[in-house]
Amino acid sequence: MARRALKLVSLAAASSGFYLYSSKYLDPNDFGAVRVGRAIATTAVITYDYLTSLRSVPYGSQEYAYLKSQVHLRSAERLRDLCCANRGTFIKVGQHLGALDYLLPEEYTRTLKVLHSQAPQSSMQEIEQVIREDLGKEIKELFVSFEDTPLGAASLAQVHKAVLQDGRTVAVKVQHPKVQAQSSKDILLMEILLLTVKQIFPDFEFMWLVDEAKKNLPLELDFLNEGRNAEKVAHMLKDFDFLKVPRIYWELSTRRVLLMEFVEGGQVNDRAYMERNSIDVNEISRNLGKLYSEMIFVNGFVHCDPHPGNVLVRKCPATSKAHIILLDHGLYQVLTEKFRLDYCRLWQSLIKADMKRVQKYSRRLGAGDLYPLFACMLTARSWNSVNRGIDRSPVTANEDVEIRTNAAAYLPQINQLLNNVPRQMLLLLKTNDLLRGIESALHTRASASSFLNMSRCCIRAVSTYQRSKSHSLYRKAKISLLEALSLWQINLHELFLRLKGSRLGNWVIAFLSRMHHSPY
Repeated sequence: MARRALKLVSLAAASSGFYLYSSKYLDPNDFGAVRVGRAIATTAVITYDYLTSLRSVPYGSQEYAYLKSQVHLRSAERLRDLCCANRGTFIKVGQHLGALDYLLPEEYTRTLKVLHSQAPQSSMQEIEQVIREDLGKEIKELFVSFEDTPLGAASLAQVHKAVLQDGRTVAVKVQHPKVQAQSSKDILLMEILLLTVKQIFPDFEFMWLVDEAKKNLPLELDFLNEGRNAEKVAHMLKDFDFLKVPRIYWELSTRRVLLMEFVEGGQVNDRAYMERNSIDVNEISRNLGKLYSEMIFVNGFVHCDPHPGNVLVRKCPATSKAHIILLDHGLYQVLTEKFRLDYCRLWQSLIKADMKRVQKYSRRLGAGDLYPLFACMLTARSWNSVNRGIDRSPVTANEDVEIRTNAAAYLPQINQLLNNVPRQMLLLLKTNDLLRGIESALHTRASASSFLNMSRCCIRAVSTYQRSKSHSLYRKAKISLLEALSLWQINLHELFLRLKGSRLGNWVIAFLSRMHHSPY
């Protein structure tokens, strides 16, 4: 079986190599045999490892579980090394996989998460070349100073701090020079390799990942599109005084170079930074939840890459208020009205533990008979917790282990589900996982306040839609009244929770308890 598999891989490698080298996509200057060969060899080694390492071990035994974990780890490390070597699109896809907590085995997500912080850098000569080609001038003509060491490097670009001739301090985002040319060829190569692996492992369903990359990469590679997204979300959420979106300087921005206002801060998952700067961790977590609930449920325009490097926090020098700084606006998901409203109602049903409606709206979102698995994926909670109510009990370490174990056991069903749900759902699942990772780092996961904020946004979104479809003033007034009552109930519940958590609340509860048990 293993020999047959390797023959298949070799045959696919030869045919894909011939196809790539004879197709119109090929530019030999940036897509050589080494790059293609590295990807083919890594795929073949990973495939062979899975086929042979577990072959003679009884399925379900302790030894099988241990060996499978080791194969996962070795394969994840090989995949990470491939992403770092081939750079660009490979790192972007690797980062996406690393964000899929509770969907992939922990060995993969833990290993691939480093790609967010260890992306390779372009040389200063390459950066100078891109700026010269796009802006028509040398760096020294445009800037008083330009730091050679980047503030951060990502899969598609890196950011440098600079000072303009007029004294403004700016962040200069410069695209890696070969990414644009390589991206379509990288996706084509990944598609061929994934189709080959699927021939060997029929349950392997990851083509949705390639489909997403095809759709999203061209948008992320257009920095003018990123600038427009930044301005749109800043206007859309202008009422949130805690949100800071850096201003775009259009006069020196192109498809590959983006100039922005320079804003400093600590990463949103850096609890120690917040404690040093007297920033309330719970307030940041609460405001981040408000921000994303508003984007998802009310506006349907969602920033889909909230990893810690893209979300900073700082204390505003002028007001001493804590700010959330939202960076990297290349990837947004626009939700259709039907999808957004079904998603609102599904989350309302999950919060209320209304299983009939959970089933109804999960099916409407493409989950079919796999709706229990879908509910667990959305909430990152066990099915028992979903049935009890996800706001009733905190996440325990045992529940986390149970979820990860089930994720590995149900991988074929998870992949089937990801192929069936609307494409809009894929980026939302990734966004959910990134936000949960931040909450876990801050120890604020599954807090009651996050569910209250979600409930508010869902109520407002559904009520706004119902009013827009009603032609009767009486009906509109009734909808508004029910909306106000529902929001008032949530506010009252939130006040009760705050009092319960305060010293005064604890004193009152203790006093009433003593009065209740008093013999008089």
